[in-house]
Amino acid sequence: MALLSVEHLSGAEEGKTTVRDVSFTQQAFEKIAIAGETGAGKTSLLKMIGGFMQPASGQVLLHKERVKGPDEQLIAGHKKIAYLSQHFELRNNYRVHELLDMVNLLDKSEAEKIYHVCDIDHLLHRWTDELSGGEKQRIALARLLSTSPELLLLDEPYSNLDMLHKQQMKKVIQDLGEQLKISCILVSHDALDILSWADTVFFMRNGEIIQRGSAEELYNRPADEYCAGLLGAYNLVDTGAVPLLQPGNNKGKKLFCRPAQIKLADPSDTPLSGTVKKILYWGSYYTIDVQ
Repeated sequence: MALLSVEHLSGAEEGKTTVRDVSFTQQAFEKIAIAGETGAGKTSLLKMIGGFMQPASGQVLLHKERVKGPDEQLIAGHKKIAYLSQHFELRNNYRVHELLDMVNLLDKSEAEKIYHVCDIDHLLHRWTDELSGGEKQRIALARLLSTSPELLLLDEPYSNLDMLHKQQMKKVIQDLGEQLKISCILVSHDALDILSWADTVFFMRNGEIIQRGSAEELYNRPADEYCAGLLGAYNLVDTGAVPLLQPGNNKGKKLFCRPAQIKLADPSDTPLSGTVKKILYWGSYYTIDVQ
């Protein structure tokens, strides 16, 4: 039985349709990543799944029980679904452990395990106004996890972090699935945030899921140029300009390839040649623009 079922879900914000007839299921402990351009409907979808935005049509089921929208209950949200917004906040003038104790539903050992996984053990006696942005985010996450949710929704969790705190947050999110066995849906713009983490990836555009599959499938076989660009750099080679690529059914088509699929060879071994226009250094690798 699926943990989560989203059935023909549609919704609108400020009179504009943001999600259109979206359906999918999520199994327990499955990690789903959602990618798409700004305005594709990713955040609206998360809000409706979590019970923070009223659907216009369709429904969300957690263990076959419908998740109610904010128009149907006094306090928005589902008690077994935790949603970490891009715009999380912590109350001022509190020590960290006080904020956590307010909502904690776990025994001491379980709570301490969450604080360890979230890497906030050393912050428990700090005042909230003494924390960095990355520390606040991990505390906000620990606060949600201490309510014992079954599903965690993460909306662009890396978008406002410097490189150090981003790497810390990535490790925390990886450990959540491995150590705490929590199912996650994560929204991100960055391919590097998705490829090594997700079991399943959805591409969204104009409120719809336009392609879905494993990260490897979508990286190597995107449905179109929009999908290709969501997971990194790519090339479209015009077969009309390269006679070598015209045999068979390739005439008039453009062939898709990622930079790592192109190999440099000795000029005597290949009829294809080009002129190097630019070389960029990225630390562990270079990218080369060749015309």
